[in-house]
Formats: sequence, structure tokens, C-alpha cells
Amino acid sequence: MFHSLRSLHPFRALRVPLTALLAALALLVGPACVPVGHGVGAPPGAFGAYVGYDDAAVRRIAGLDAWLGAATPRVGHAYLPGDRWSNIEGAPGYLEYWARWRKARADRMFVLNVPMLEGTEEHLPDAVVREELRRGARGDYDEHFRTLARRLVGLGVPDAVLVLGWEMNGITYTHRCGPDPQAWKRYWARIVQAMRSVNGGGRGGQGFRFEFTPSRGLDAVPWTECYPGDRYVDVVGMDAYDQPHGMSFEKQVAEPYGLAAQVRFARAHGKPVSYPEWGLYRNGDNPEYVRGMLTWFAEHRPLYQTLSDYCPHGVWRCPDNPRSSAVYRTLVAGPFG
Repeated sequence: MFHSLRSLHPFRALRVPLTALLAALALLVGPACVPVGHGVGAPPGAFGAYVGYDDAAVRRIAGLDAWLGAATPRVGHAYLPGDRWSNIEGAPGYLEYWARWRKARADRMFVLNVPMLEGTEEHLPDAVVREELRRGARGDYDEHFRTLARRLVGLGVPDAVLVLGWEMNGITYTHRCGPDPQAWKRYWARIVQAMRSVNGGGRGGQGFRFEFTPSRGLDAVPWTECYPGDRYVDVVGMDAYDQPHGMSFEKQVAEPYGLAAQVRFARAHGKPVSYPEWGLYRNGDNPEYVRGMLTWFAEHRPLYQTLSDYCPHGVWRCPDNPRSSAVYRTLVAGPFG
């Protein structure tokens, strides 16, 4: 698949000035001013699930809709493969199916994960990644992203939410930030500028929303070190699976660089939050985690949230999680359905 089941990584020493470190700690692990809450209402706003990336996945959304009953998924979520540049440019024909799905109803949203570098899951060494990031920061890869922008505008989806270089704070992907955060941020800015420069119907590339989405918690590098600046970010997302083993939902909220830190960070930067990937994982069929996440969404009103609906994460297509499935279906189709 185009994203991995991430593992836990050892902490790295923070090489930042003491004053900056203290400021970061005040923001990220300071007083718990972001509540966990105990409501049971379904999350308002746009939601959906990742149910695959091709034309068959587009058709599956209708099945998810039927399963949920009163609640209607309005978010379609797909990934571009990062094996070669032509695919990052949007060559796979399935984008046409997603574009037709998006345009069929005005209230729908199309979310697309976009790798920043080819060979994105080839586990390249840091030295290679560092050079690739610097090439990107110099503009060597701008045309690939202009090509993608032209394709999306031509398909009639210039309002797509683009999850660019997701989970950059870990070590899974070639587009990771850790080998050179400064180059990574400059490269991100170049990609955004290149895609926004594309003309077309309406606002053209200016209609895209670019989403900065780390994985929850402190991974290989603090995700705040990778933030490319408010001018180039429209949404602050977070991929938040139920891990590590034994960690309660409350601790997932309160941990350094966790869910509460994301909400505080987004609020400080005037950005909405989102959750493009969430789901069960290390703790098995855990209905309390599902209840906690849905309550979190109800309280903090993300732009959208999409569950990763396949095993081991899912609730509709994964029979291994019947208790979580029941909670999800009840709450999502509940009072706000």
C-alpha cells in the first residue's frame, strides 16, 4: 500500500537553543487547555474512510454509505503511488473516477496524498534523501508538480486537499524531513508555489489546499521542526493510529506532539485541523479508542477526518474489530447523522 504501518522509533536529541526548547515545551506539553471530553454525539462536518485508491474504491463508498445508514460519507481519500515521477504527476487513470465522484455533489471533498519524491518507500539512506531534498529545494522537481496541478485542474478538481509529504517526521518515507529539515521546508514551499502557479478554470491552482500531516507524537524528529510556514500551509493534519501498545486515548491526547499539541499548534497558526489517517492498530479491537477519537472530532471540528478502513485498522471492511465497528456505526450515524 502507499502508506505503511509505522513502528515506534527511539527519541532523538533535540538540537535547538534552550529558549526555543522551552517555548516549544510550553506549547506542546503545557497546561492541558484542550479538553478530551466525554460527549457521545457523532462528529459533525465532513468524514469518510480510505477504502482503496482505484475505481473499485470509488464504488465502495456507496457500500460504506449504505452500511452507515443515516450518516453520509462526503470525503473521498486516495493516494498517488510514489514509485516513479510519472505516477506522482498523476498518471494513474483512477484520478478520473475520483474527479467524477467529487463533481457529482457540491458538498463532497477529494483528499489526495502526494509523495514529494519518487522511490518513496525504498528506504534510501539519509545521505541520498538529503541530496534529493536539496535538489527539490533548488527547483529541480518543480515541473512534476506543475504537471500534477494541470492534471487536477483539467479534471475539474482544483479544490482538492493535497496531503503533501505525509508523516515526514518518521523514517518510513523517502520524503522524510529528518535528514535536512531546512531543505525539506524550502522544497515544500517550491512545490506549493509551483502548483499554485497553474492557471485554469476559476482559480486554477490557487484553489488547492495544502495539508501538513505528521504522525502523532515524537517520531524520528519533532514535527514542529518541519513546519514550512503559514504562507504555504492551509491545513494542519495528523495521522493518529491506536498505538503504542497499552497507551490510553487520554495519553494519546496529552503526549508531547500528540493530539492536543496539534490542536494548539493549529490554533496558534490560524489553521483548521484534519485527520486523514486514523484507526485501530496495536491495541486490537478497542472501542474506547474509537469513542475517544469520534468525541475528539465532535469537540474540535476538523475540516475532515477519514478512517483507514482495512485490517487491522478498519471497522467496516475488517471483521476482526466487531466491538469497535459497533461503536463507530452507532456514533457516526447518531445525533449529528
